[in-house]
Amino acid sequence: MAAGVGGILCALATGIFYRRKLRAGAQAQRVDALARQALEQQLDAAVRLGEQANSERAALESMLADLRAQAGQCAHDREALQASLDAASSRSDEWLQHATRIAHEAGRLKTLTITFERWHEQMISLMSQNRDMHKKNQELSAIVQHVLIVSLNASIEAARAGTAGRGFSIVAGEVRSLASRSQELSKSYRESLHRNDLTTAATFQDIQAGGKMITASLGGVEVLATQFQSRLEQAAA
Repeated sequence: MAAGVGGILCALATGIFYRRKLRAGAQAQRVDALARQALEQQLDAAVRLGEQANSERAALESMLADLRAQAGQCAHDREALQASLDAASSRSDEWLQHATRIAHEAGRLKTLTITFERWHEQMISLMSQNRDMHKKNQELSAIVQHVLIVSLNASIEAARAGTAGRGFSIVAGEVRSLASRSQELSKSYRESLHRNDLTTAATFQDIQAGGKMITASLGGVEVLATQFQSRLEQAAA
């Protein structure tokens, strides 16, 4: 009987142990399933994160490529703008040099007024000399006229003297002939002086008008060149 009770107890203990073992195995399976499920979820999340990271990296690479292209275009535009600025600066310097040269030349040509003033004085002196020559020619003409009268009177007196006055008559005739020639020369000289007066007066007026016009034009050119030079210097500054 004792042996039977011991066998029963042993059987009960074995059953209890077996049930506990089965229960522990089931729990282990559930834990393993839960662990696998959690691991699969983490793997899925990791895959999604990797895909999102790849997508974001591709987007960043595209943005980087766009930025590089924009940077290249900006560099090209900057170089073109710098070239334009350099060209504009060069043209501005060239224009400034031209304006300076024009102003210098205008100032130098303005000294022509001194030449025109000298011509003006010379023409005044020439006209004064012409008037003096007119006066002297009139005096010469009066002397020649007086000589003609004297020679004519001498010829009359020689004719009255007859044979004794023949030699004097010849001399008086030569004097009258020379006086007549001198009178013609004086007349021709007077006409030449009148023509010189007209030419001198016309030349004098042309020099006056031309000098004033050129002086005014050069003054205007000098003013414009100075203004242009000043504006270019202000623009360059």
